[in-house]
Amino acid sequence: MLQEVLQAFWQNLTEVSPPIFWASLVLLIGLLVAKWAGALTVAFLSRIRLNQVLKRMGLEDALAKIDASLNAPKFFGEVVKWFFIVIFLMVSFEILGLTQFSQFLEKVIAYFPNIFIAALIFLVAVFLADFSQKIVIGTLEKEKITYSRFLGRAVRWAIWLFAILAILYQLQITPSLILVVFVGMVATTSIALGIAFGLGGKDLAARILKELEEKFK
Repeated sequence: MLQEVLQAFWQNLTEVSPPIFWASLVLLIGLLVAKWAGALTVAFLSRIRLNQVLKRMGLEDALAKIDASLNAPKFFGEVVKWFFIVIFLMVSFEILGLTQFSQFLEKVIAYFPNIFIAALIFLVAVFLADFSQKIVIGTLEKEKITYSRFLGRAVRWAIWLFAILAILYQLQITPSLILVVFVGMVATTSIALGIAFGLGGKDLAARILKELEEKFK
C-alpha cells in the first residue's frame, strides 16, 4: 500500500514539475559530486606526496623562474572537479532540450584527456631536461670542451621547446604546423644526445640515474 502511494506521488511530481526543476536538481547534485571528487583527488595526491616528488625533480625551481608556485594536487583536483561539473551541466541541458549546448559540452568532455596528457608531458620534460643537461655538461667537461655549459643549456632548452610543441599538439593548437617543427626538434635532440653518449656519456648517465634513484628512496 505504501509503495503504491509513493509511486503515485512520484509520478504526479514528475508530471507536474517543470523540466527546469529537474535540470536544477541534477546540476545541484553535480556541483556536490564535483566538489567531493575534486577534494578526494587533492587528498589522494597529497597523501602520496606528489608535490615533494616533483620538487625533487626540480619542478619547483623551474616554476619559480616564471613566478609560478607548485601545487600539483590542487591543479589535478580542479581538473577533476570541472570534469564532473561539465558532465552534469550537459545532462541538465539535455533535460531542458538544449541539445546544441549539450553536444558542445560533450566535445569539451572529450577534450579533458588531452589536458591530462599535456600535464604528463610537462612533468616528463622537467625530468628529462635536467637529466640531459647534466649528461651533456658532464660528458663535454670530461673531454675538456670549454663551451660545455652552453651546450648543456642549449640541450635543456631544446627539450623544453620540444615539450612545449608536444603539449600544444596534444591540446590540438595548430597541429599541422607543430607536427613539422616537432619532427625537426626530435631529429635535432636525438643527434645532440647521440653525440653526447658517443663521447663517453654512458658512465655518467648511469651515475646520474643512480643519484636520482637515491633521491627518491
